[in-house]
Amino acid sequence: MKFDIWGQTDVGLKRESNEDSILINRDLALFIVADGMGGHQGGEIASDIAVHTTQEIINSYNVIGKDIPPADLLRKCFIEASARIYHKGSMESPELLGMGTTMVMGFIKKKQLFIGNVGDSRAYMFKSEKLWQLTEDHSLVNEQIKAGIIKESDLPYVSGKNVITRSVGFERSVDPDIFSRKVEPGEIYLFCSDGLCGLVEDKKIAKILKNTPTNRVVEKSIEAAKSGGGDDNISVLVLEIS
Repeated sequence: MKFDIWGQTDVGLKRESNEDSILINRDLALFIVADGMGGHQGGEIASDIAVHTTQEIINSYNVIGKDIPPADLLRKCFIEASARIYHKGSMESPELLGMGTTMVMGFIKKKQLFIGNVGDSRAYMFKSEKLWQLTEDHSLVNEQIKAGIIKESDLPYVSGKNVITRSVGFERSVDPDIFSRKVEPGEIYLFCSDGLCGLVEDKKIAKILKNTPTNRVVEKSIEAAKSGGGDDNISVLVLEIS
């Protein structure tokens, strides 16, 4: 199966540092966006540990040729990354205690795209000029929407939209969402931190995907987030199946 992938992370307009980390490994068919959180550079460290732990684990299984169900492999990546981040903050660098990161990842295996997610970074699919959000946000506002406390129409007026209810590394272990779908030529998948989806509405993201050459969608998406205020770091990956 053939694919093309583009990606970029940008500090945005309001932050002094970039706590996001991204990974594109074409050989492993592995793609990651991680949005770190925590003071004293904790967010940057947490997202970096998560990304490199995942790449290390998947590469090691490829090297030894061990056959493990991809969903189980992704789950192992999240759990091990969480353990390493937690250990770093609780044992090695106490000033980093409480750091953590979101992580959304794609992994292609046997014509299937496996997606793992913790936090409020997102994976979307664009097909037939329509956009679908594939992942579910682990966030306070999403929990409130599910519970019927607020409506989606209330979101512009709700505070605490950046509060997440699940992260990699804040606790020793974590329970990721893992699912898969058979991919088909012409499908486009977009992975992003909330620096994009928190500032740019889905209909605007869909418009960019519809009207922009795929190799420029990342650039145009980051421009849109900056036009919306650029309040956060912005990370975008775009995967096109051919």
